[in-house]
Amino acid sequence: MAQTGFRHGAGRPKGSVASLNGKLTPAQIAAEAARVGLEPLPYMLSVMNDPTADPIRRDRMAVAAAPFVHQRADDRLGKKLRADIDARDIDVGSSWERLLRRDQTNDQPRTP
Repeated sequence: MAQTGFRHGAGRPKGSVASLNGKLTPAQIAAEAARVGLEPLPYMLSVMNDPTADPIRRDRMAVAAAPFVHQRADDRLGKKLRADIDARDIDVGSSWERLLRRDQTNDQPRTP
């Protein structure tokens, strides 16, 4: 019978060439930037803007530099908050809206 679950020593070793899949580690980027004489962020931007560089490498440099250049959007809502908003407004646009929103329009007060 096949064993399932965690097995010590199974799988690809961390840090192997195949697991990195051609990705540059932050230490490698910093070492290359120091060799060229740039800080890491200007180096990533220069590689990203270099038309002679490999397109995959340019894409990866753009992804790595994006958090330092662009601010994250603050208007993102979490799952729970989005579900609460959707539940509150579930009747909007439905045939039940007139009946469910009656207490807000003061047509007839709701009785407890």
